[in-house]
Amino acid sequence: MERYCYTAQELKMIEGLLTPLAVYQFVDKRVVTLALSDGFLREFGYTDREQAVYDMDHNMYATAHPDDVTRIANAAVRFATEGGAYDVIYRTKTKTDPEYRVVHAHGEHMLRENGVRLAYVWYMDEGPYDETTKGNSPESRVNQAMAGALHEESILRESRYDYLTGLPNLAYFFELAEAGKAAMERMGENPVMLYMDLNGMKYYNHRNGFAEGDKLLKGFARVLSDILSNENCCHIGADRFAAYTSETGLEEKLHRLFDEAGEINGGKSLPVRVGIYPSSMEDVPASTAYDRSKLACDQVMKTDCSGFFYYSHELREALRRSSYIMTSIDRAISEKWIQVYYQPIVRAVNGKVCNEEALARWIDPTEGFLSPAEFIPYLEMGGLIYKLDLYMLEQVLEKIRAQQEAGLTIVPQSINLSRSDFEVCDIVDEIRKRVDASGVRRDMITIEITESVIGSDFDFMKEQVGRFRELGFPVWMDDFGSGYSSLDVLQSIRFDLIKFDMSFMRKLDEGDSGKIILTELMKMATSLDVDTVCEGVETEAQVRFLQEIGCSKLQGYYYCKPIPLEEILERYRKGIQIGFEDPKASAYYETVGRISLYDLDMVAGGDEDSFRHAFSTLPMGIIEIRGDQARFVRSNPSYRDFMKQSFGIDMSDMVSKFFKYTVPFMVNAAKVCEGQVNRTLFDDRLPDGSVVHSFARRIGTNPVTGSVAVAVAVLSVSEPDDTGG
Repeated sequence: MERYCYTAQELKMIEGLLTPLAVYQFVDKRVVTLALSDGFLREFGYTDREQAVYDMDHNMYATAHPDDVTRIANAAVRFATEGGAYDVIYRTKTKTDPEYRVVHAHGEHMLRENGVRLAYVWYMDEGPYDETTKGNSPESRVNQAMAGALHEESILRESRYDYLTGLPNLAYFFELAEAGKAAMERMGENPVMLYMDLNGMKYYNHRNGFAEGDKLLKGFARVLSDILSNENCCHIGADRFAAYTSETGLEEKLHRLFDEAGEINGGKSLPVRVGIYPSSMEDVPASTAYDRSKLACDQVMKTDCSGFFYYSHELREALRRSSYIMTSIDRAISEKWIQVYYQPIVRAVNGKVCNEEALARWIDPTEGFLSPAEFIPYLEMGGLIYKLDLYMLEQVLEKIRAQQEAGLTIVPQSINLSRSDFEVCDIVDEIRKRVDASGVRRDMITIEITESVIGSDFDFMKEQVGRFRELGFPVWMDDFGSGYSSLDVLQSIRFDLIKFDMSFMRKLDEGDSGKIILTELMKMATSLDVDTVCEGVETEAQVRFLQEIGCSKLQGYYYCKPIPLEEILERYRKGIQIGFEDPKASAYYETVGRISLYDLDMVAGGDEDSFRHAFSTLPMGIIEIRGDQARFVRSNPSYRDFMKQSFGIDMSDMVSKFFKYTVPFMVNAAKVCEGQVNRTLFDDRLPDGSVVHSFARRIGTNPVTGSVAVAVAVLSVSEPDDTGG
């Protein structure tokens, strides 16, 4: 959908209004600001209209009270995607006032003459907000009323009960909760606030109809009233409920609630998620306890089972850190608190670095070291991850230019993208512009996208991956195997490489099943003409196995942990760097590395049915020949055993070393290097008189060294004849 454009006269009229008004449009999965009135600028303390539009587009809730952000953001999403009215009350600061004020926002959708739907939102300042004010002063009464009216309910609503369930509405519930809390405390009991939602209501309505959905909500309200009493509960709206009760016997009540709720509509019900805020943790107003119980509810996994979660000091600390991260990201970037670490990706066949992955590390002056697992989810949740990812790209481009100027070898660099990147901006074009401006070739920047990034909007993400590849950027699927629909994604979206999740490495030592699965997945990738990387490689045994099954590239602590550029240069100075692959030979090594030494069909070239009738694990290896010398590049265990038993050659001492060969077996294999034939069958007689029937195929020629790679397979060994001839 294209962005709607007002005529100059219309825009001037809207911007000149003294009423606080904003006009938004939902375009390509995100809200864009079309117009802000003079009244809006004055209301929120702006003197620069362009800055106001930027803030609305990029961080609309930056000044809102932290306890209100999740609620109003969810309401905005429902308003944008489901329609209806937008009617929320929340606390916010302005550019000129550091104290919170209460704002009532009301929005409606209006259709333009061409059918475009625009959202008009009016804002009303209801006065200052202070939770600590008490008494009967006008200011105290206003704040008490606001505390009761917050959270998706208008202060102008007259009814105190929900028409569908008969439970108190949220505004009235806050009044009841404050009074009930005081009564419980007088009796020596600890009150708790509960926030509940029915998991999967939208799909339930879609499958069964809204009438059945309303029936379910009314049934749940009855169960809730029976257990906690009618005046202790409320229906917030849709599938959400709240309640307050005593902490005494709470979990028994919840288990009873789960059991009885599961029997509603003859068992055609939904699981219940419950967030709990105990007042013993901190004495706060009912509205704040409600917000915190909702935050606790958000921690309950969305599964087929009901469950509950307590708000805790740990959760509060996590939320505090979340707020800190989202408000500090700009400063962290400008002051370079965020550093780029690089982890090498090594070619399996030659042990040289052929790619590097850029990874973010946040070293904060007050919070200390923050791992990506701590800050990336919060930046994704807040729609701010694009700032980090574009910063990472710019740092990588600077590194490449510095290496070019220093005359160092350069290999492609990969950056990771989040789903949020595609929602808040045109990340494809943003990356293209920055790469082109730097003078760096596009194929030097690799885009890594996890399966989870594809998400539910499959067609949209398929288009974005296609755009990247059409522009010349390689695209890798990261963390393959960590989800449930990887094969479906591979069937529909073309990637240049599959990066296997590190969980595969952990399973290699658990039995043969892990090896079998990974072997077959490698074969599938090769059949799809897709390159492969395994991450999480930590042992020599893992390296050897991955080389055998045709994994092209390896990444993990076995080679090097992620390190900053300064340490990379220091390793150069000390002469302990792994070393980089010559880019001119990359295609050759990729071909050599992809062949599985557990798959004779791949060694034979895919069209020799007669070669498939052999023992289960054929001795197979790849030899690189240069003149009258050779080296063993890769081999499977059967081949290593065969060479040791038959010719006394211990290959463990000869990997990566060229040696002068004299064994007839090697001589025959070398014949395919003479250019007369591409593949050949040959026989060799062993010292005991038995005959080895083998097959060899030329794989490719290294354009830099002239070495030729040959794949060799031992098809069978015949018994020695009686004559010894």
